[in-house]
Amino acid sequence: MNTDVQAWLQSQLGTPLDLTDLTTRYARLGTARRVALEVLNERLANLRAQVATVNVSSVVSVSFTENIKAYERQIALLEAGGSPAPDEAPGSDDGTVLLGTFQLVERPRR
Repeated sequence: MNTDVQAWLQSQLGTPLDLTDLTTRYARLGTARRVALEVLNERLANLRAQVATVNVSSVVSVSFTENIKAYERQIALLEAGGSPAPDEAPGSDDGTVLLGTFQLVERPRR
């Protein structure tokens, strides 16, 4: 895992990262996107396992529902292919090769 992949993972997952854990996951999973999805799904599962809302009348109220929704949105974005990782080549997901041609045409002079 190179520094570009580490920087991308840091931008997707936040700063407190265990680089040895991420390197192990990267070696096992093969792509930075899969690593990010695995870590985010684990964080989402941990949040869902806890109580989502705590309310003590006239004292304190804490809710994690927006955090859960944010993780769900981020996971959906990564699964849809948004935010390309540095180890992904364009068109590598579906096996297609992107080719393009264009023709230069001279404009008539006045």
